Amino acid sequence: MSLRINDIAPDFEAETTEGRIRFHDWIGDSYAILFSHPKDFTPVCTTEFGSAARRAADFAARGTKMIGISVDDVDSHRRWKADVEKVAGAPMDFPIIADPDLKVAKLYDMLPADAYLPDGRTANDTATVRTTFIIGPDKRIKLMLIYPMSVGRNFDEILRALDAIRATDGKPLATPADWNPGEEMIVALSLSTEEARQRFGQVEEVLPYLRKTRVPA
Repeated sequence: MSLRINDIAPDFEAETTEGRIRFHDWIGDSYAILFSHPKDFTPVCTTEFGSAARRAADFAARGTKMIGISVDDVDSHRRWKADVEKVAGAPMDFPIIADPDLKVAKLYDMLPADAYLPDGRTANDTATVRTTFIIGPDKRIKLMLIYPMSVGRNFDEILRALDAIRATDGKPLATPADWNPGEEMIVALSLSTEEARQRFGQVEEVLPYLRKTRVPA
């Protein structure tokens, strides 16, 4: 059965570049970004992990841990880390999960159940292992993004989406298209306009079903 938003993120144990973890225990009370790549020592992935390394402090400031994963082993990840840090111009302080048996990739529906690693594999053999999950402290999946081989991820957008998730999580609010922190938010339809004004103060009724308010950060 495929994963959906609000499903409990599958738990697992795995070796990482920072030792063995149980995923839910590792998340703890934080948000988490789990992002995968097809293969170490490949060009797009190196730039992506470099971007993640440069933005790691921004995610940490939001109470969010980052962790990468690919089907390569820990030794490969550790060798590759030097290339990532060279491209990033910054240390890579987050762990990378080793998944050579495809256990996690299949658990998270990144690969078909019958997938295997051929001898001399290329990145194309695990091309669908190129996904991003935002997971909440409640261990539920808040967001899923899947990218093709030719398109590098935008970590500014992942950070923006995280801000939107944190701003609306458990609140009767949503964010409009192209929202950025500090901008007006949308009042959920579960509240009447009067209830919204009592709770948030000023509310602009653009349409009967589209009400906007500015909520303090």
